[in-house]
Amino acid sequence: MKKLSLFLREHLSFLAFQLILILFIMLLYWLDGFRNFNTAIYSISMSMLLTSGYLLGKFIMRRSFYDAITRKPEKMEDALIRFAQAPEHRQTTEFTRELYRLYQNEVQRLYAAQHRQLHFMNQWVHQMKTPISVMGLLLQEKDDLDRDSITEEVEKIRRGLDSVLVNARLETFEQDMQIERIDLKKLVQEIVTEHKRLFITNGVFPVISIDDNFVVATDVKWMKIVIGQFITNAVKYTFDEGKKVHLIASCTGNGLKLQIRDEGIGIPSSDLKRVTKAFFTGENGRLTGESTGMGLYIASEVCNRLGHPLSIESEKGIGTTVTVLFENGEAGETGESEHNRGTDGSDENL
Repeated sequence: MKKLSLFLREHLSFLAFQLILILFIMLLYWLDGFRNFNTAIYSISMSMLLTSGYLLGKFIMRRSFYDAITRKPEKMEDALIRFAQAPEHRQTTEFTRELYRLYQNEVQRLYAAQHRQLHFMNQWVHQMKTPISVMGLLLQEKDDLDRDSITEEVEKIRRGLDSVLVNARLETFEQDMQIERIDLKKLVQEIVTEHKRLFITNGVFPVISIDDNFVVATDVKWMKIVIGQFITNAVKYTFDEGKKVHLIASCTGNGLKLQIRDEGIGIPSSDLKRVTKAFFTGENGRLTGESTGMGLYIASEVCNRLGHPLSIESEKGIGTTVTVLFENGEAGETGESEHNRGTDGSDENL
């Protein structure tokens, strides 16, 4: 009954139009001098019969559609109306299916983000127990307080907090992005300086080979996070002291290419294609026991959203090279003295 009521309400305007049309035609006949009431009644009856037959046929054709929209839905798939026959309803069904697909993609994206955030937080809380426990043991010792060890554990906690904040901000990346033209060498030098303690502690030396006039358009804050992550990985997986981390920039036909090349243990070929996946630690991550598997994932996501293609090459036992391509980068005008100086590499003064 609900279907019939819905159908009649939908066609109420059509019935009113048909009635007005019949009355108008009868009026024309009346004004023209035609006075045969039997013919008028016959015409009205036939019009009503044909209109009723038309509406009945239309209702039968649309019955499945009305069944679908009048039935109480039990799951989201009920929105996918089937067996629609009228062109308008077929188009409506297609539109609904497309909306459902977009809805599913959005739900999956939100679910993946929530799951990733929950997994990351659980993993981070578990890892933070170690430095806190170590600091507790150090504070219980009766001897002089080992400030270097305390500083090291505090640094681990600080890095952990930074990673949590970065992961949280990644969800609102577009709102936190500001593109500007910057000096590439100056940016890299600032990042190296910020990681000065890391280089000294591990006995690894940075070598910067970047032209003074290389300029790129990017987000400074996010690129500091990205390059900082590459430097941290390069140092962390270089176990021999005296090794170097090379930061090299070159001008190519596609833009400026920044490479961070280390002399560490390298990445196994079986892990190379998966290192940018969330929570993937791989064989190297299990060596240190401190990897969250989120560093390269975040770096890859940031580079992708900033439009800087990222590639990673590695050979086990030789080292790893991470390349970021700034397609909008360029070499500025160089003075004669600066041109003569070139791009000679030099060890950063630690």
